[in-house]
Amino acid sequence: MAEKPVLYVVVCAAGVVGGVGELITAAQRQGWDVGVVATPNAMAFIDAEAITAQTGYPIRSAWRRSGEPRPLPDPDAIVVSPATFNSINKWALGISDTLALGILCESYGWGIPVAVQPCLSAAQAAHPAYEESLAKLRRTGVRIADFVPGSYSWTRALELLRD
Repeated sequence: MAEKPVLYVVVCAAGVVGGVGELITAAQRQGWDVGVVATPNAMAFIDAEAITAQTGYPIRSAWRRSGEPRPLPDPDAIVVSPATFNSINKWALGISDTLALGILCESYGWGIPVAVQPCLSAAQAAHPAYEESLAKLRRTGVRIADFVPGSYSWTRALELLRD
């Protein structure tokens, strides 16, 4: 029996992050085995117990110690949702000061599909660093959903994996 493909859902500390269960449910309905990786700041906004129960895996938010077992299987794809201004810009610069950013920076070398749903303010989206970061990420093959101020789609980044 073939195993399900593994999807990492990387979540950042945006106000909508508490609704990530909707994305997890949609991914599971599409046949994904889902593991969640959260930025440290996102941990304060999510129900870790509920997500662990929903996925069957602990949420990863910190580096593991040498010799500790890997709590998640290797990913076949990654969805970053919600992706904040801060995380998008750091990722584009190759800054991996959190586990989530480290995984995103490594994903290019893994050659797996990565899709992103930004979640930021219109003022942040107007900053020139944001467009430059999106352009860099696109050049590496990252699929980026359109940013629409005032609305958020939990499933658009997942749809981009199929496109």
